[in-house]
Amino acid sequence: MGKRPFTPIPPMAELPPAEEINVRELLDKYISGEIDLICVLGPTASGKTRYAVRLARQINDLLQERKGHDESTGGEIISADSRQVYRGMDIGTGKDLDEYEEIPYHLMDIVNAGEKYNIFEYQRDFEKAYKDIRERGGIPILCGGSGLYIEAATCGYSLPEVPPDPELRAELEKKSDEELISQLASLKPLHNSTDYDTRKRLIRALEIAIYEAGHPVQRTAYLPKNTYYIGTLVSRDERNARIDRRLDARLEEGMTEEIKGLMDGTHPALAPEHKPVPAEDLIYYGLEYKFVTLYLTGELTFDEMRTQLATAIHQFAKRQMTWFRGMERKGIRIHWTNV
Repeated sequence: MGKRPFTPIPPMAELPPAEEINVRELLDKYISGEIDLICVLGPTASGKTRYAVRLARQINDLLQERKGHDESTGGEIISADSRQVYRGMDIGTGKDLDEYEEIPYHLMDIVNAGEKYNIFEYQRDFEKAYKDIRERGGIPILCGGSGLYIEAATCGYSLPEVPPDPELRAELEKKSDEELISQLASLKPLHNSTDYDTRKRLIRALEIAIYEAGHPVQRTAYLPKNTYYIGTLVSRDERNARIDRRLDARLEEGMTEEIKGLMDGTHPALAPEHKPVPAEDLIYYGLEYKFVTLYLTGELTFDEMRTQLATAIHQFAKRQMTWFRGMERKGIRIHWTNV
């Protein structure tokens, strides 16, 4: 056999340059109205929760210096994590609630495990929490790694609550992209190409436009207009090492037992009338819940589960960074900082 041809390893994407965040200047921007939300984002295991809590405390200390600070007018954290909304899914989602201590937090433990929570519901719930904090004189700090949730909260677009229409989608699938774009343009102005950069998005945009033509649609309105984005910066090697250490720690802390309790209905977070969470629903939540469930149902050995799960989390973190860099390409300024 001849030698296999050498395939060079592609270079790792360069990290964005790190900045020092001046918290005093950041607070001045918020008080003056130049910004109306602080967002701390980053891939999993980048230290964003710890940083957001520290930032809230620094803001509170500065407020104390200036005018006297009470608990109703300080920094409060709104989660932007698509799985931390679920009750009982604690170790697997890394809620780390003990990190918050005196800092109020929102949009965690608001949905029963086993239910399906969507982006429209998140935007609605974010809007309610954001408005409440602002009206009480607090300072909202959005923190998370779910890029879609972050964009829904901060990019100024309202998501109408339009139910899916399988029959309409089947009809639209028969048309070419050009026909679909033309139809969409006849129903609404096309401000940019984001409505039709993929066929799936194009069909959904048409589904919404057609529905709105014949139905009144409730839209969200109270959303931030000027967000200051802070990204938590960590190298890929360090991030992967943290992921591996954290995964082992969570397994030792009882993540497998947590998921088993959800499966058999014995988890203390489940209400008495709440049924056990089916394996397929846990698999739907992905990552820890998918692979540990496959282990508990006998489809993977423990070692297979541990290895495949670590790899999946590494890949997930890479996709998160790709999403955030994509936000930058769309014109969003992220102030990356070492934590």
